[in-house]
Amino acid sequence: MSPTPPARRLRLGLPRRMFSQVLLMQVAIAAGVAVLATGLFLAPLSKQLDQEAMRRALAIAETTAQDPQIAEGVLTTPPTRNGPVQREAERIRRATHAEYIVVLNPDWVRWSHPTPSEIGRPVSTDPSDALAGKEVMEIDKGTLGRSARGKVPLYDAHHRIVGAVSVGIAYDSVRARLISAIPGLFAYAGGALAVGALAAWLISRRVQRQTRDLAFSDISALLAEREAMLHGIREGVVALDRGGRVRLLNDEARRLLGIGDEAVGRTPDEALGAGRTTDVLAGRVTGTDLLTVRGQRVLVANRMPTGDGGAVATLRDRTELEQLGRELDSTRGLIDALRAQDHEHANRMHTLLGLLELEMYDDAVEFVGEVVGDHRATAEQVTEKIQDPLLAALLVGKATVAAERGVALWVSERTRLPDRLIDPRGLVTVVGNLVDNALDAVAGTLHARVEVELRTEGRTVVLTVHDTGPGIPEDQRELIFTEGWSTKKPPAHGKRGIGLSLVRRLAERQGGIATVGAAAGGGAEFTVILPEALTEPELEPAAPEESAGSAAVAEEEAR
Repeated sequence: MSPTPPARRLRLGLPRRMFSQVLLMQVAIAAGVAVLATGLFLAPLSKQLDQEAMRRALAIAETTAQDPQIAEGVLTTPPTRNGPVQREAERIRRATHAEYIVVLNPDWVRWSHPTPSEIGRPVSTDPSDALAGKEVMEIDKGTLGRSARGKVPLYDAHHRIVGAVSVGIAYDSVRARLISAIPGLFAYAGGALAVGALAAWLISRRVQRQTRDLAFSDISALLAEREAMLHGIREGVVALDRGGRVRLLNDEARRLLGIGDEAVGRTPDEALGAGRTTDVLAGRVTGTDLLTVRGQRVLVANRMPTGDGGAVATLRDRTELEQLGRELDSTRGLIDALRAQDHEHANRMHTLLGLLELEMYDDAVEFVGEVVGDHRATAEQVTEKIQDPLLAALLVGKATVAAERGVALWVSERTRLPDRLIDPRGLVTVVGNLVDNALDAVAGTLHARVEVELRTEGRTVVLTVHDTGPGIPEDQRELIFTEGWSTKKPPAHGKRGIGLSLVRRLAERQGGIATVGAAAGGGAEFTVILPEALTEPELEPAAPEESAGSAAVAEEEAR
């Protein structure tokens, strides 16, 4: 026989669905509020009815005490069942629906009472306060049961106290009024509870639609997963509210931007200061995969608006990739230079071999000397005029590549550039892009020539590159600086129309300009003016915070 399965336990608790939980909690709150309001109303109502009953009893007692027949009867007649005091007191009692009206003398003896047999007997409660001239209101228990009482002194015509008047109203009648008020009160409370339940149902339905009927535990789990995901991914995430203030930063965003929790609740301008990164986060610069620099880091930023009027920006670190790209570019430049030198070297070796075979030894020696001297003269000419090693190396390499393509690359005699550049990498990017474009423009033309001039005016650097190519039509001289615009066919591995736009961007970033015009002998002439590009002569050159980043952006976009 198989064992009998254990009985299932009945689990009691909140329902799992959020709609049911919210509805149940709100109905419970509404019911609790209704009960509390009812209790708070009944408690003062009971006291209020007691006060009303005692004031009514006191008013009847005062009216009775003011009747001259009452005081005259106490002074002139004995306490009897058919005496004038009893008849007058009973008349007033019936007219006011009081439970009793007792008139007594200073010896506490009754002159009137609803029960005639009690007349002539002393009262059961102490009337001293009333006989002393005080008015008394109380809830007390006497021979007729619990009642609301009012006691006043009884004065004669000379305003002397000759007794007291005590009036009682049955307390059960007060309680009956209170109980009679409860059904109506509960009816109002039930109506309020019904309205509260309906409002709770409507609110719960709205919450159900907005939360997709998830349970509270599901929402809590989603929040925990979101926190873990945001702080675990290797991509910076910055969330902004509809006012443009930062409301969320994950760990990677703090690292990439160099900020902490103090940035939460502030705008990007307040947290980061002016710059392209701030413009991207604030939405003033739009687009996808926007390159920006923060400190020494090159970042790729994307910004997506949210339904509540805010936005979420993501940041990726491209610094290491940029470094690898720069190394690859350097390697490519070296390979191009070596290939050109190899080609030129092969031609020279063939010439030397021919001279030797023809036994023209003197000519061979002279030819070797000229070749070595020309190469040495070119390098020395560049380094003498341009003292910055990066720019000098760039132009020497470009001269070799130009020679292979049949283009003469000259450095102007007016070129003078000291080794005091603030951002040498940025200027290398500018010169490299302009020289490459000039070489492309003159390739395949007769007497192709490109001339580079670098001169200084105080701390300002003026760069001029002109060529003997076909030139640029006047109506296109501004278009060529637009990103993505090019007259050449895009390569398979990238896109064109970046180099010149990058040149202008780097120039404007340093407060300078980049323009193009017609050269004196034909062709195009590019001019770049970079103010404050040199350090003071007595100061050591120091790269600014974003110099390496600007070069990284330049080289990335140039590729």
